Parts: sequence; C-alpha cells; structure tokens
Amino acid sequence: MLVIDVRSEREFQATAVQGAINLPLSQLEHRIREVVADEATPIALYCASGARSGIACMMLKQMGYADVRNAGGLYAAAASLQLELRR
Repeated sequence: MLVIDVRSEREFQATAVQGAINLPLSQLEHRIREVVADEATPIALYCASGARSGIACMMLKQMGYADVRNAGGLYAAAASLQLELRR
C-alpha cells in the first residue's frame, strides 16, 4: 500500500508517517500520475485531521483510482496503518 501525506511540505517536514510520500492536496490532481501510474494501486491518504485526505480521496476516486482510503489524521493514520512516526 502506498501512503500519501496530503499536508503541506512544511507539515510533512516536521513529522510524518514512516515511508509516506508528500503530495500536498493543492498539487495532488496535477502530480498523482507521476507518483502512481497504476489506478489499481492501493493508496492510503492522511493529513492533520482527516478533512484534506477526505477531499483527496474523493478526487482520486473521481480520477479512476479504485483502491483509495482516507486513513484520517496523522496519529490515527499511523495507528491504523501500524506504522511509526518519523520526526
């Protein structure tokens, strides 16, 4: 599963889920195919609270990505994905 952090680059630099890539919500629509070409790739999205990742989830589904889920906020995502936080 690919884990995408849709927070700003500054937020991502401060702390993130281990192994996540940063693709801010404002860039998601234009850059997602550079990062994930296969629309069947499982993707988990997170942000600070779950709001931005919810929007991102809807956007990706509309673009044809089939296996997308909102992992919620930073701490909830780390817990549900069973991954550590990088500081």
